[in-house]
Amino acid sequence: MLIEVALNGRRTRAEHARVPCSPVELAAAAKGAVAAGAGAAHFHVRGLDERESMDANDVARAVAAVRAAIPGIPFGVSTGLWMVQDPRVRHEKVAAWKTFPDFASVNFHEEGGIALAEMLLAKGVGVEAGMGSVLATEKFLDSGLAPRCRWILLEPEQQEMDAALRVVAKIEEMLRGARIALPIILHGLNRTAWEFIDVAARRGYGTRIGFEDVLTLPDGGHASSDAELVAEAGERLRKLGLGNLGR
Repeated sequence: MLIEVALNGRRTRAEHARVPCSPVELAAAAKGAVAAGAGAAHFHVRGLDERESMDANDVARAVAAVRAAIPGIPFGVSTGLWMVQDPRVRHEKVAAWKTFPDFASVNFHEEGGIALAEMLLAKGVGVEAGMGSVLATEKFLDSGLAPRCRWILLEPEQQEMDAALRVVAKIEEMLRGARIALPIILHGLNRTAWEFIDVAARRGYGTRIGFEDVLTLPDGGHASSDAELVAEAGERLRKLGLGNLGR
């Protein structure tokens, strides 16, 4: 079973002192997480000011560092619209990339998301199709890009499990109805992060964990690193009779 590590997300050092930001930190965190059992990695590129960035130079530095640290392990970066606000500016920034990750996450509900996914695919960059809502799924299905995407990142944001599971069930129904057979990585956020690892395992999906998704261990204690979160997820899967088969 694939465990994708989400190294940092939008988290700041004010939330956790060990959130990786620089290329060196991202590389070290990725290497540790892979050693702990991660079979893929996802991160948000940061600039020198530690803010999220899609600038070509920042992307090149981060991608080069992580690729050297985890050779042969697929990894991707975020393209969240909030980083630049303007979909036109985002498109231009991504078009300027000269060094590419293996894949990029695209939120299909965002304005300009479909055009961005088309451009990434044309450049040979895989697309991790992010969807946490019915709207995102509708846009994804309407785009016709499903056969060309790497996998679906199913990520409900509701903090009550019942509500989050209802969203997941509706999206699953839509995907089945459209006969989409892509691999799925299912993960939760904060209060639902650990329970969704169990849900993903029972449904035969991959899962995701890391500082982007949660800062604490199942017992409420603070995690020391992305690697510790991955190791805990792996132990959880082993207790369910599963392992990380995606490596």
